[in-house]
Amino acid sequence: MTTVAAYAAPSAKAPLERTTIERRAVGEFDVLIDIKFAGICHSDIHQARDGWGEGIFPMVPGHEIAGIVTETGSGVTKFAVGDRVGVGCMVDSCRECENCEAGLEQYCVKGNIGTYNALDKNGDPTYGGYSTHIVVDENYTVRIPDGLALDEAAPLLCAGITTYSPLKHWNAGPGKKVAVLGMGGLGHVGVKIAHALGAEVTVLSQSLRKQEDGLKLGADHYYATSDPKTFEELAGTFDIILSTVSAPLDFNAYLSLLKTDGALVNVGAPEEPVSVNLFSLIGGRKSLSGSGIGGIQETQEMLDFCAEHGFGAEIELIGAAEINEAYERVLNSDVRYRFVIDTATI
Repeated sequence: MTTVAAYAAPSAKAPLERTTIERRAVGEFDVLIDIKFAGICHSDIHQARDGWGEGIFPMVPGHEIAGIVTETGSGVTKFAVGDRVGVGCMVDSCRECENCEAGLEQYCVKGNIGTYNALDKNGDPTYGGYSTHIVVDENYTVRIPDGLALDEAAPLLCAGITTYSPLKHWNAGPGKKVAVLGMGGLGHVGVKIAHALGAEVTVLSQSLRKQEDGLKLGADHYYATSDPKTFEELAGTFDIILSTVSAPLDFNAYLSLLKTDGALVNVGAPEEPVSVNLFSLIGGRKSLSGSGIGGIQETQEMLDFCAEHGFGAEIELIGAAEINEAYERVLNSDVRYRFVIDTATI
């Protein structure tokens, strides 16, 4: 066991504070990662404030981790000391079910083990990336290509794969019209990825405040959802709407924007239940779907894709002392577009 510095929420809704945690000894198939950067995801806030159910406290959030391998176990074959690596939203799964065997570890039948706010196979709580070091099995670690800066790569470990996986699954590409709903931490990466895949991309945002940014990032069109004319003008337009919004929406209104056989895919996860009139689906053989992160192989594919196309996330680098302020700013949509913690400041 090794004692390392971290920032943790001591209890639900409490401000995060500096503390120390224990990391397990490096096992046969483990890598020790010197964390350089950790992204702040909206889901960190949901969990630190018990928005998605009862959490495990003290909680060290963070599942957008980028760093350098500093030690490897005797059985490790995929990584060497000095490699640039990342860790996303999960650090283990059963490895035996049909989903794990198909490279869909995120949908492990027994439940994957989250990078934080979870219990590992020994029953010990997992602690995330708001810390200086982490020990992870090599099979749940990915390589960050040289073409990506570590700080801009960190948010790709959640925001990147969470948008890449559904865009690939629903065949976003040339000839497809894709709308990205919400232009925040997930949405801005979704715009970049959908554009790089060759789709015609529209941003649907509450206002036109970020229109210039959206067009720079690869959107072809930008509409304000606060304007009722948007829903008249865009009725029956899209093959895919990717909703990155964590607030309840009028799903019937957004379903009206889909073509026949179109899909509204949710990656944002509101804390409250939502309601849908099923006639909104029946009328055009439409789908209301969800998607969660991606498997390890697909996460590596996503990183390679982003490096090949020359982009990471748009980030604002902060010190660890600014984490609580950053949480409030995320809730106020006051970030362009992802806070990343410089973990040297922990």
